[in-house]
Amino acid sequence: MATKALSFDTPYHAPTMKDAALSVLRLIRSRKVGPATFHRLLAEHGSATAALSALPALAAEAGIGDYATYPLSAAQAELAAGHRAGAHLLTWLDEDYPAQLRQIGDAPPVLWVKGDVAVLKRPGVAVIGARNASSLGLRMARGMAGGLAQSGSIVIAGLARGIDTVAHEASLTSGTIAVMAGGIDMIYPSENAALAEEICDTGLLVTEQPPGTEPVARHFPARNRIISGLASAVVVIEAAHRSGSLITARCALDQGREVMAVPGHPMDARAAGCNALIRDGALLVRNSADVLAALEAPAAVTVSEQPLAVASPQPAPTASIVEEKRSPMRGLQPAAVAKRLAALGHAVHPITRGGTGGPAALEARILSRLSPSPTEENHLVRDLGLPAAMLAPALLELELSGQVQRLPGGRIALT
Repeated sequence: MATKALSFDTPYHAPTMKDAALSVLRLIRSRKVGPATFHRLLAEHGSATAALSALPALAAEAGIGDYATYPLSAAQAELAAGHRAGAHLLTWLDEDYPAQLRQIGDAPPVLWVKGDVAVLKRPGVAVIGARNASSLGLRMARGMAGGLAQSGSIVIAGLARGIDTVAHEASLTSGTIAVMAGGIDMIYPSENAALAEEICDTGLLVTEQPPGTEPVARHFPARNRIISGLASAVVVIEAAHRSGSLITARCALDQGREVMAVPGHPMDARAAGCNALIRDGALLVRNSADVLAALEAPAAVTVSEQPLAVASPQPAPTASIVEEKRSPMRGLQPAAVAKRLAALGHAVHPITRGGTGGPAALEARILSRLSPSPTEENHLVRDLGLPAAMLAPALLELELSGQVQRLPGGRIALT
């Protein structure tokens, strides 16, 4: 009687989505593999699993001995840590991976996200700027982000102090995206922890770093390319001559995004970067209507927005007028602005805040909020979050010392 041959081969199991995600995670976390190398390996080998198998031999050919890929157990531990933090891993292979971000050459292969992933499908505009913003700058950011949010755009920023924080707060109701430099569970600055929780209700926290990663200086430029990569345009509000916001502007130019800037007073150091961008071809914008017209989007919903310029507000131009004004600069913008940015150094300067800390500290806080452009005293009181009775003596002292001047209409400005 004929007998059927028995096979002891291990049965084939098609890889699951979790297996694919683990392979992607292991590949990007492996030594000497960054986003550019990841995408090259994926193109050459067809899958992350095949690239992982080929890595040790490739490393040996490059003269790197004893090369080992990222351990499976470490990747599994990262997945578990992310899930404990309430986050979800998006990989390059996922359908939910943001289409706008796929367009950039060094797109992050993995993203940890927490919140509503659906906001990634909405058109986005980045609103960024100074950490030590003036009261006028904060008011501009609040109006700009609020108008963009009401128009249906998603506001993107970096959860930093100053302009970024106000942009997130103004767009909470409709959703906002905060791109972080550290792990999904490492909120920086810590004072924005409550804001981060609110963002998760209607928007999204995003980072490419593993959970538990403390943000360090080198993470911020990498974070900035994601901010611009997710956006159709980047709007800069108050940026000094050497500012981290200009790194984002440079990333935006490299990625083919629009760069827009709000002008400021020529004597205000916090406006030097924005004014230089405009001089070199970035689009000057005064409110969300200008931004939306430039992007050929529906008109903005009217919100309270005041331009930083001293001159009286003027009606926002129509899309046709904007296009007429900006058509000559479109060809000049990438080269001119990129050349200017390349000549500038960039650094991250965290600003620490505390209580009033005595009269000298309070005066310093007041001066940090003022600029040569007039600011209404009631706006200053609101932005500092202190009683008017506490500010009055400090303002008087600054006025007597010649550091500030009072102007008609209850306004204050630096002398």
